[in-house]
Amino acid sequence: MWDGPTGELTYSGLRVVELGHGTQGEIVGKLLADEGAEVIKVEPPGGVPGRRVGPFANDDPTNPDGSLHFWSYNTGKQSVVVDPDDHATRDALIASADVLITTDGPAELAHSGLDLEEIGERHPGLVLLSISPFGLTGPWRDWRTSDLVGLAAGGPLMSCGYDDHEIPPIRPGGNQGFQIAASFGHSGLLLALLERQATGLGQLVDVSMHEAIAVSGELANPYWFYPRVLLQRQTCRHAQPSPTQPALFECADGVSVYFALILSDARTWTTLVEWLDTLGLALDLGEEKYLALSCRQENFGYIQNIMESFFLMQDSTTVYEEAQRRGLPLGPVFAPEELFENVHLQERDFFVEVELPTGGDALFPASPYRFSYGNGRPGTPPRLGEHSASVLAEVGGGARG
Repeated sequence: MWDGPTGELTYSGLRVVELGHGTQGEIVGKLLADEGAEVIKVEPPGGVPGRRVGPFANDDPTNPDGSLHFWSYNTGKQSVVVDPDDHATRDALIASADVLITTDGPAELAHSGLDLEEIGERHPGLVLLSISPFGLTGPWRDWRTSDLVGLAAGGPLMSCGYDDHEIPPIRPGGNQGFQIAASFGHSGLLLALLERQATGLGQLVDVSMHEAIAVSGELANPYWFYPRVLLQRQTCRHAQPSPTQPALFECADGVSVYFALILSDARTWTTLVEWLDTLGLALDLGEEKYLALSCRQENFGYIQNIMESFFLMQDSTTVYEEAQRRGLPLGPVFAPEELFENVHLQERDFFVEVELPTGGDALFPASPYRFSYGNGRPGTPPRLGEHSASVLAEVGGGARG
């Protein structure tokens, strides 16, 4: 599966057939493709639904190769167009694969003529990864989902939002539900591949997006399982059983920073007071009584006013760097587009140029992990059907398992 330690750690030689059009499956395929796996994306005539999701290059929604959404989740893959009724061609692709990725529930799989257990029996060396909305069994197995539905049904959405609980919960951005499911799917797949290295046998990995999200509720689960209390969502800070103090402060340049003001240990509080004193704003906060957390909580309004003035006297860059120098957990609220200029990400070569299927190139995020033996990188997203002729000519032969 990989070439190290003398070569680069990759998935070179691993063939993945991606039948699932759900974003959670596309993410797993992308992670594999970016590290060298041959990922064959099977698409119907006209392309998968993601090709019709904007924004679009040149604002042209009619171009199936111009969806930025599609590009994001399909770097480095090969696109093969197969008619949904052409089961023979699809079966030949599956027979040539090491890994099969699907994202449908049992009813949709059956409608497509796919029986995962039967496929596994026919190809004992094949690892089948199913990342379906609710898993392959259970009363909800054929229900539909989306990122928002997944976060709502799984619980995390109830912890996301504002102090004003008359406002409904707020969906976090970035397809977090799909990302969580993909993370569990990727981990499960790698474990199955390691098992296959030892035994030569593949297996069916049944990942439920609902279950993956349900175990990702941060503090909500332990608070409910043990003291039996519910969390309260709070603006830009962790949900807690009772309201905590605001943690966003605006700086002189208009940029907000996040800083958990009521700090639990006395040493950190003392460090903050010393910093306040450099601008003459420590006032009486150095008194011994403030070393007690209870005192700081009782006098939070007073402390809050001092801190608001303190941050408004400095720009966010100065505040961020000085806080980190002093060992205080503080960070600015960056807009996504500002990350391209982030010196830390630049130093780590996080953004890399990728050639686009429409011509030219653009910056894409690299893999979120680094390997001692070398790293892969995202490749050009495929044009619709770009690899049909070459791949289908090659898979006329036999299976890998």
